[in-house]
Amino acid sequence: MKIDYFVQSEYNGCEIQQIMRREFKMSSTWVKRVKLYGTVELNGVHARVKDPVKTGDRLFFEYEDNSASLTPPPNVGIVYENEHYAVVNKPAGMVTHPSHGHLEDSLLTCLSDKTLHPVMRLDRETSGLLIVAKDGYAHNMLANADIKKSYKALCYGRFEPSEGTMAFPIARRQNSVMIRDCVPDGKPSITHYKTVAYFEKADISLVEFELETGRCHQIRTHCCHVGHPLLSDGLYGPLSDDNPKEELKEQALIYDGKVGRVALHAFRIEYNDPFDSGNAKVFEAELPSDMQKLIDEIS
Repeated sequence: MKIDYFVQSEYNGCEIQQIMRREFKMSSTWVKRVKLYGTVELNGVHARVKDPVKTGDRLFFEYEDNSASLTPPPNVGIVYENEHYAVVNKPAGMVTHPSHGHLEDSLLTCLSDKTLHPVMRLDRETSGLLIVAKDGYAHNMLANADIKKSYKALCYGRFEPSEGTMAFPIARRQNSVMIRDCVPDGKPSITHYKTVAYFEKADISLVEFELETGRCHQIRTHCCHVGHPLLSDGLYGPLSDDNPKEELKEQALIYDGKVGRVALHAFRIEYNDPFDSGNAKVFEAELPSDMQKLIDEIS
């Protein structure tokens, strides 16, 4: 990590450590690491983190923490990478974090033998893009960035209207670890949607979603609530034990097995890159073959 920064007027009279926290979103742990093991300079001279600064002063921070190098397996795509983070295309069926039963085959474990920090996470069955930071400082910076996430899903039925907003509060179902419900006293949850295509023969829609909030299972819960569950959704779909829908069971018996996992794909992320002067970055990933194959079949 190297930072070269000229003090802006808003920080006139502040201590260096205040700038480290406010401007560069460093945690107390990171400030301490830079202080003890790194370099802090004020106008080219060694400085203490409690030293005050004035407008126009030049600050320089450096800390080498042996950031991870990535060695992805063939089924994981690196869409973009720099010294601080990578944008990764995760396949369906792979968990993001190491967990019981997935200590060796998680996304993070497959990418590097060093500690990685996911800025976002995707459910095991969800494919698509997520950002992985290579160190704690990069994670803090990106976690404070406004990252816009967009998804595509195959849903049963036809959305009316074809685009709009689902704003239903979400809470965990009582006595359930996994299931979420739309309930009046849940956490505010907002999902914007737009129908990309409707396949009349199968009565299935390809829908684009943009999340304004990030609740667990938000898209799946909202779609279930409005009667358009995602294909192959074992928790919220027509064939599930927890959210069965008799009117869709015959249709689900035909199409659920054709994808074999929740038909949800994180296809786009947009953000202003804190490591590139705030310049906008936009990355997209094509639909995976399992979803595209079904679309070709029902088109």
